[in-house]
Amino acid sequence: MACFFRRSISAKLGRTLQQPEDAFITALSAVPVFKKQQSADFKLPISTLRISGILPSNVDIQQQTETLANQLRQDSVVEEISAGPGVIHFKVNRKLLVQKVLGTFGKDEDEKFGLNSELFKTLKRGTTLVEYSSPNIAKKFHAGHLRSTIIGNFIANLKQSLGHHVIRMNYLGDWGMQFGLLGAGFSQFGCQEKLKQNPLQHLFEVYVQVNKEAEHNEDMKQAARDFFRQLEQHESEAVSLWQQFREITVDEYQRVYKRLGVHFDVYSGESFHQDRAQEVVQQLQNQGLLKTSDRGTGVVDLSAAGDMSSVCTVLRSDGTTLYITRDLAAAIDRTEKYHFDEMIYVTDKSQANHFSQLFQILLAAGHSWADSCQHVPFGLVRGMKTRSGEVVFLEDVLDEARSRMLHNMSRSTTTKELENPEDTAEKVGISALIVQDFKGPLLSDYTFDWERMLQAQGDTGVFLQYTHARLCSLIQRNEGAQAAIFDPSLLLEQTSISIVQHLLRYDEVLLQSVQDLQPKHLVNFLLKLCHLIASAHRELPVRGSRQDVAQARLRLFSGACSVLASGMRILGITPVDKM
Repeated sequence: MACFFRRSISAKLGRTLQQPEDAFITALSAVPVFKKQQSADFKLPISTLRISGILPSNVDIQQQTETLANQLRQDSVVEEISAGPGVIHFKVNRKLLVQKVLGTFGKDEDEKFGLNSELFKTLKRGTTLVEYSSPNIAKKFHAGHLRSTIIGNFIANLKQSLGHHVIRMNYLGDWGMQFGLLGAGFSQFGCQEKLKQNPLQHLFEVYVQVNKEAEHNEDMKQAARDFFRQLEQHESEAVSLWQQFREITVDEYQRVYKRLGVHFDVYSGESFHQDRAQEVVQQLQNQGLLKTSDRGTGVVDLSAAGDMSSVCTVLRSDGTTLYITRDLAAAIDRTEKYHFDEMIYVTDKSQANHFSQLFQILLAAGHSWADSCQHVPFGLVRGMKTRSGEVVFLEDVLDEARSRMLHNMSRSTTTKELENPEDTAEKVGISALIVQDFKGPLLSDYTFDWERMLQAQGDTGVFLQYTHARLCSLIQRNEGAQAAIFDPSLLLEQTSISIVQHLLRYDEVLLQSVQDLQPKHLVNFLLKLCHLIASAHRELPVRGSRQDVAQARLRLFSGACSVLASGMRILGITPVDKM
């Protein structure tokens, strides 16, 4: 596959420029495929050799490009070498290209294609802790948490597929004054019977009722403060009720996560760190980092000049801790417990300043590992509505995606007889949600669009699933024609070559994805692969072809199917075999 050709071209460059061949491995990249156009397979931008000092940067770059291209000799691997504007193109032997790329399939390791590339040698594989989703307990799962959930799941899947030990953490909002309100409100408006029947709906109703009451009733506000104080002091009755709320919520959320194909290794929460938060405040004081503001709050001065022009509040004037104090305690706890090599927080972009301050305080307090903490921010989703109006809860979105998809499938002439059409519609609907979300840069806001999202022919999750199901059907129908060996000389049409060339880029796309943690590279790679497969379905029939031709084409289609499924799973999409 790509590694063989990169290594071969690098050896040639190494001999010519008298450099170790490893110096060229990452400088070479596979050329993106353009429909119906023949192109070279690899390119080498000369600027990368100038930047690394291999070539002098005070010489005309085009002259350098042409001189080096003329010095390099063709061989049994590289058929053509040509100079473009500041870049050298390499075209490899077509038969060898097909043999090396498709020969790796059919050996029970199809799902590992591209994952063991030498491009990943430079990655520091260790323990990665990813904190994502993080909804508030005692509330139904809000649709606003969808992005954090699916982006965090993608990052965890990607890191895991590339050999990292990944800890998937859900840091629940399970502490704070809102639980004082809920606890006090439940004793007045709550009902254990209703709590059993429809737990989160009942808690939601109690929360709305108690908030209304607290607006004009000082006794209710005081009762809320008293309940939260009882919680902080670990009084058994208050703690028991709070634990009941937490367990009910986690059970309900796990049902939603199961629908999304998401799981967590750890359910943590602010409550785990409230005692440690006071210790952190004490440590900041001992280090001389804690100052008292004019309002009596405890602050850390983050200004460059040390003039209190930029401060972060870590303690209220009454001595209680804040969200950031508990985050500081959580980060310190995690490094002690999990010894992570990197920690990634996935939240919306409005929290960028919070995480910037969190990392600054940790570094100021002498925790150098804070340099390996990272915030992955994302934009907002506008216009997420169901047929019944503005959407609030994620389950409503999932139900709507399933019912719309079921409706589309029932009207389609290509829909197969399915054992469980609802389950298929659910998986396809969720893949449509994920692809719509992942197509652009994560930081961008986007407008939710049901019609566009569920199209079978556009660049959608439905198109990915349709292509995968069609390939599975083709492979299943021709089971008897598959063979352990195939003749690569029967796959030299441009349609076949384009798919093989595109597969060459898979490891580069994964590398790019793990470097910037953006799913758009992988989404666009898979969508392009599906368009190339659609052309191949039309132009390279299996049925009715000579046996050796059918075997070769099946190898092409099954290789493409493996990479498509592998990429979909990294994105967090469960591929369907029929639809």
